[in-house]
Amino acid sequence: MKSPAPHTTPSDCEEGSDCTPLLQRAPRAETAPVCCSARYNLAFLAFWGFFVLYSLRVNLSVALVDMVDSNTTVAENRTSSECAEHSAPIKVLHNQTGKKYQWNAETQGWILGSFFYGYIITQIPGGYIASRSGGKLLLGFGILGTSVFTLLTPLAADFGVGALVAIRALEGLGEGVTFPAMHAMWSSWAPPLERSKLLSISYAGAQLGTVVSLPLSGIICFYLNWTYVFYLFGLVGIIWFILWIWLVSDTPDTHRTISPYEKEYILSSLRNQLSSQKSVPWIPMLKSLPLWAIVVAHFSYNWTFYTLLTLLPTYMKEVLRFNIQENGFLSAVPYFGSWVCMILSGQAADNLRAKWNFSTLCVRRVFSLIGMIGPAVFLVAAGFIGCDYSLAVAFLTISTTLGGFCSSGFSISHLDIAPSYAGILLGITNTFATIPGMIGPVIARSLTPENTIREWQTVFCIAAAINVFGAIFFSLFGKGEVQGWAVSDHHGHKN
Repeated sequence: MKSPAPHTTPSDCEEGSDCTPLLQRAPRAETAPVCCSARYNLAFLAFWGFFVLYSLRVNLSVALVDMVDSNTTVAENRTSSECAEHSAPIKVLHNQTGKKYQWNAETQGWILGSFFYGYIITQIPGGYIASRSGGKLLLGFGILGTSVFTLLTPLAADFGVGALVAIRALEGLGEGVTFPAMHAMWSSWAPPLERSKLLSISYAGAQLGTVVSLPLSGIICFYLNWTYVFYLFGLVGIIWFILWIWLVSDTPDTHRTISPYEKEYILSSLRNQLSSQKSVPWIPMLKSLPLWAIVVAHFSYNWTFYTLLTLLPTYMKEVLRFNIQENGFLSAVPYFGSWVCMILSGQAADNLRAKWNFSTLCVRRVFSLIGMIGPAVFLVAAGFIGCDYSLAVAFLTISTTLGGFCSSGFSISHLDIAPSYAGILLGITNTFATIPGMIGPVIARSLTPENTIREWQTVFCIAAAINVFGAIFFSLFGKGEVQGWAVSDHHGHKN
């Protein structure tokens, strides 16, 4: 525990130290109240936006099971016999009115993977556009477009695999702009000492969307039919878009109902952190080692995240042999833990910085180490406990839960090192971080042809090793202060 540190000036800072001189040079305004504030209203609307976003992203993985004729995949059944059947099948009436398609495993893989081919394309353009013209409309129309294409999914499936793959790629294009746009908005809205809280609240919606969408999609398929999965979530996305356009503004200056006190608090806290230069400093940005530290950490974290997001239901079903009703619930439990962890870690990170004067870099390092090495340990442990169902579920849940610490670690370092270009930086790092979503599950599938426990141990160990490498790299080369190339007035800033 640190005691409050004395005031420092830019001249007191050594080269490479994390004194965060911008925060200490400017007089700190009294914190504006949280209740009914415009900045927390933005956080909660963003929370529900990312809830919708991830619901739209993962619902196909559940609906696809009901869309495919079971006779097509019965010959490709790869259920392992190492572990005993966990429970007897539950025989209840299942609605069978949805149309069935003759799609083999390879075709299903193309359908599920096509999302990322659109998603990776719009990351950097989304960040650039948001930094120039604001993120409100970009994020809003990104989610609206994804919602509309989701509504068209049943029609596309009727037209054939090509149409469905195209629709999913278009959904990816729409979702690709959302995270960079949100980061760009927070560069104007989040006071430095509230960044962890505000961003963890807004992005935690993605985890809760996964928690709710996985079992709810299964229930809808079971009692209605799979088409209603797309109609329901698509409609919710359109309703959210109307609220977003009505209630949100790009900056505090343009907000209609923000109090003068809150506006002054936000603007004064960011006064010396934002750049007034019109052009983007692409060369210094791409040569910045702190940026590449975030890239490596983001790539490493997403390798584990996407591998589990895509293949955890498979592991539950084919190796641990849970039935489909248990599978939907148990696959969602780890993401509930991650959601809770994201909210709590955001509060803890800002308290450490504001009340105990921990440096920004120290907080980002510690939270990244916990959020990457912790999951690696429990992921490896989950692979080596054999058929102990309770421990396997517990370890996978703890692993995913601890990953929530990263939301207050490297995940928001873009705003620490270059708030004016945070959207572009997130576009760059998320471009690299999307690659694991494209190749990680493919590699995992190739390593588990027989679905044995030993094969899955290899998958978990590879993911853990990548996670540990990313955590160490970020701890060595990450920074917590605004970089010189990110501001127009370079006085007092150290790289």
